[in-house]
Amino acid sequence: MTLNDASRAQVIAADPGQSTWLSANAGSGKTRVLTDRVARLLLEEVPPERILCLTYTKAAASEMQNRLFRRLGEWAMKPDGALATALATLGLEAERITPELLSRARTLFARAIETPGGLKIQTIHSFCGGVLRRFPLEAGVSPGFTEMDERAQLLLANDVLDMLADGEDVPSIDGVAAYLSGDDMAGLVRALLAHRDEVEPQREREAIFDWFGINPDLSDADILSQAFLGGEQVLCDRLVPLLDPESRNLGKSHRILSGFNWASPGLEDLAQIEEVFLSGPTTKTPDAAKIGTFGNAAIRTAMGADLAPLEAFMLRLEAARPLRRALQTARKTDALHRFAAAFLPAYDTAKQARGWLDFDDLIRHTRSLLMAPGVAQWVLFRLDGGIDHILVDEAQDTAPAQWQIIAKLAEEFASGEGARAETSRTIFVVGDKKQSIYSFQGADPSGFDRMRDHFAERLAQIEAPFQSRELIYSFRSAEPILALVDHVAGGLGAAGVGPDVTHTAFKSALPGRVDVWPHIPKSEKLEPSNWENPVDLLEEDHHHVRLARRVATAIKEMLDGKVTIEVEEAGRPTRRAVRAGDILILVQRRSDLFHEMIAAIKGAGLPIAGADRMRVAAELAVKDLVALMAFLATPEDDLSLAAVLRSPILGWSEAELFDLAHGREGFLWRALQSRAAEFAETVAMLEDLRDHTDFLRPYDLLERVLIRHDARRRLLARLGQEAEDGIDAMLGQALAYERMEVPSLTGFVGWLQADDVTIKRDPGSAGNQIRVMSIHGAKGLEAPIVILPDCAQRRAGNRGVTLLEPAGGPLVWPMPKADAPTLLRPAFEAATAAEAEERNRLLYVAMTRAESWLIVAAAGTLGRNADQSWYGMIRESAEALGAEPCAMFGETGLRLESGDWSAPGEFAPMVQAEVPAVPAWALMPAVDDGRMVPARSPSDLGGAKALASDAGGLEEEAALRRGRLIHLLLEHLPGVPEPGWIAAAPGILALEDEVAEVEATALLEEAVRVLTDPSLSDVFAPEALAEVPLTAWSETLSAQVLGVIDRLIITDDRVLAVDFKSNASVPVGADEVPEGLLRQMGAYAEMLALLYPARRIETAILWTRTATLMPLPHASVMAALQRAATA
Repeated sequence: MTLNDASRAQVIAADPGQSTWLSANAGSGKTRVLTDRVARLLLEEVPPERILCLTYTKAAASEMQNRLFRRLGEWAMKPDGALATALATLGLEAERITPELLSRARTLFARAIETPGGLKIQTIHSFCGGVLRRFPLEAGVSPGFTEMDERAQLLLANDVLDMLADGEDVPSIDGVAAYLSGDDMAGLVRALLAHRDEVEPQREREAIFDWFGINPDLSDADILSQAFLGGEQVLCDRLVPLLDPESRNLGKSHRILSGFNWASPGLEDLAQIEEVFLSGPTTKTPDAAKIGTFGNAAIRTAMGADLAPLEAFMLRLEAARPLRRALQTARKTDALHRFAAAFLPAYDTAKQARGWLDFDDLIRHTRSLLMAPGVAQWVLFRLDGGIDHILVDEAQDTAPAQWQIIAKLAEEFASGEGARAETSRTIFVVGDKKQSIYSFQGADPSGFDRMRDHFAERLAQIEAPFQSRELIYSFRSAEPILALVDHVAGGLGAAGVGPDVTHTAFKSALPGRVDVWPHIPKSEKLEPSNWENPVDLLEEDHHHVRLARRVATAIKEMLDGKVTIEVEEAGRPTRRAVRAGDILILVQRRSDLFHEMIAAIKGAGLPIAGADRMRVAAELAVKDLVALMAFLATPEDDLSLAAVLRSPILGWSEAELFDLAHGREGFLWRALQSRAAEFAETVAMLEDLRDHTDFLRPYDLLERVLIRHDARRRLLARLGQEAEDGIDAMLGQALAYERMEVPSLTGFVGWLQADDVTIKRDPGSAGNQIRVMSIHGAKGLEAPIVILPDCAQRRAGNRGVTLLEPAGGPLVWPMPKADAPTLLRPAFEAATAAEAEERNRLLYVAMTRAESWLIVAAAGTLGRNADQSWYGMIRESAEALGAEPCAMFGETGLRLESGDWSAPGEFAPMVQAEVPAVPAWALMPAVDDGRMVPARSPSDLGGAKALASDAGGLEEEAALRRGRLIHLLLEHLPGVPEPGWIAAAPGILALEDEVAEVEATALLEEAVRVLTDPSLSDVFAPEALAEVPLTAWSETLSAQVLGVIDRLIITDDRVLAVDFKSNASVPVGADEVPEGLLRQMGAYAEMLALLYPARRIETAILWTRTATLMPLPHASVMAALQRAATA
């Protein structure tokens, strides 16, 4: 068959017979090339386990694997003719497509599926994790390590900081804390972990100060004494009246000098007065004294004889400024390194103790393993025996440390056993430097060309075939969009992208359009229209709000059938009306404009998928569930209970809550219980959950709320379908918590609230809905219509903690750029240039998401020059390409288009699929068919619980209440120092009920008698466990048993279970113990025997009335349990 130029370029790149370095433009089909190459390798009978595909994200790995399996699955089902055509499209010559090859192609799907371990299509982190699990001892990691996510990393870092703050390393934390505020400590930790290779090994203080060119012994006083010789205050006092406080320039000087700390100036004061008398960093003579230029001629004349000594003072300030800047930056950098020396080892120790590795650890340990003398060659030999072909996707986003691993793996292809002649071994790398936008994750676009040259040289040494190719055809975008991309990349946006950028539209006949909407100028500072509004609520006339309304209006007109587009459906061009799912709105970051855009689209009643990233804790459904968990953990939490009552979970009105809460006595929960008959359904639900709180894990408890008590349906009915993402995310967090920690409800609530968890919504699951997302999140996506509303001038925001890597110097924690030492300016300039280049690449990624229609808009400041905003760059290029003026929103915009955009006659309306109603039976609890055996409680196995002669004088309910109160005291008082028992007792008893003072005194006396009895010291020793929940399957009872043991003492050879009993009458011996108590202890003994099969199991009852511990014969309790089973 005949191939067109675009397909031919793909076929050549996918040729498995030679190593290939492929630079692929956006939309050029690089994923298809990668898939084609793997398919051709399999056709060449390369074993699937010898192919390694490395991708940047798990989603990309999944997409590639799905594409490959879909193709191999289709091959397995195609008839000979269709299969031969499919193989020909891969570039196979007709003479090679034999019946034997067709038969082999049909078996590839099963072969790939059945390969042990599966096809290795994975992220580099997953690959490294597999290597470390294969060679844990050689790598020095725990064989059963757990991979941490970013959240677990931050929480562990916080724990380490708390530990350091309580230990001997407090000075290291104080040193950095002096430069931080708010949540900046977390930012410093993140920055430090990202640069740990640059901060290890640690730099000594002397080396840091030496690099800055100053003496470590240099003091503040040394610098201040150079600047202030005496008499400066008199000069400045005479100068102040000459300065106009209302002047734009001199007003600041007036304020600084008027309030200057002449009594005891420090370096910060020195920096302030430098602003008055020295030039700024953007002037023609930066940092120079304002000799002959200070103020104006009138001021200089009025100073008279004082001008000369004032200018001499300026010269002293000019001389002192470099020393001050160097000293302050050196101290700040030294504080960073001292903190790193304390934090990083402690952090690594904490991870090691838990058997955890973070993502950076996976890379670092694998890199060290592959480069370790003595071990590396053996490891590489073992790996080398399993990898013949390496394929790397999204190579422009690969970090230097990751490249080192890939290079080390491929190094064996050209040395020793790895270069064996009988095996063809290749490397295939595909990427696009123009799309490298993840520098914050370590991506290095310059490494793409550097590593290409490295591999070309290495393969040339063994005369292995190697090709470097480009894919310039775009299968995605229309011609006008690509022309605009080329013009922007070749002009103002060239840095980091161009200038030699060429795109060719494969679908040259596809109608294309670029609209540049009229700019919305920045609104004047608006006074709040309503003082009750939140301070961060934008006014209706704010430029971002106006732009959001404009976008919503335009989309509504599109969807009303006034606009049509031509798309490719089922392989053929089709003209149809615009759908909501065709529209993708991209912003630079999730700022005010992002949220206003979502609000405006929702307000217009348009279908929208919501934000692409979701803050779990900020979701209303999650807040309601967290409030419920908080109440279940602490029933006295009135606020949480009130929130639950008003939430969709229970659906109370404000009036109902007010009626319950107003004028109540005691806690809200007690007030609700007292009116149980009136609020039967609410009380029944909460009591059911309270009964299960101590026995269910957080995930199981949430599922009980959501399913058994119908909370999921109620939340979705009130909050909309998008609330489901938050609910599912919370369930996912519960499972993550249970994997990382010992599960408890209070622990989970605290864990969830300890950090702001953010999850990414699947952009492919939006269906027929408008998508609004960041450009970073949209990489790899495409849409017929793309709107870029965030194209105004982007001012540098608060980037948190910034660390610099100056050439030949230490890792530096700089002062602000305007106050940095001169020797850091090249590093600052390089960082600024890199940021500008990445911003241009971000624009390239944004523009190339569009298939047919690109809309560009801006609101706010554009900057003086066109290159200061995306809007200016695009508008200038559109004008140069001949864009025509076009009426838009009552103003004039620009339009660049090709093809037929005229609206056709009538379109059949899009048929909306009807969502069937959920049948009534699906909402009903499942019928108990007897197969599910309910769990049994050890205290509810039948039999008497007290002696017949028990004469305590209490009714059964009162006796149970008294027992619970005694239990509370014995549970909580051991954790309180003995002198504080009397003060703590009322609060402990209040957890159960309101207790009269006389009764509380009697209860406390009984508890104290037990706790202070020397014969019972082992029971209440610190190592004894209290209130131990236990669940296990009882073979005797043929049921699951759930119980709580009051005290559990575990030694090397025995396990003793102790249960507190507050009976009024105490048996004389074990043979008189009531049957029900024996059955209870027998259940405990059977469960403990399952947990500790090699230890002796003992049980005992602690009678609180007499403070005596009564051991029970094992045979007696087990016989009683057997009687319970047959009762």
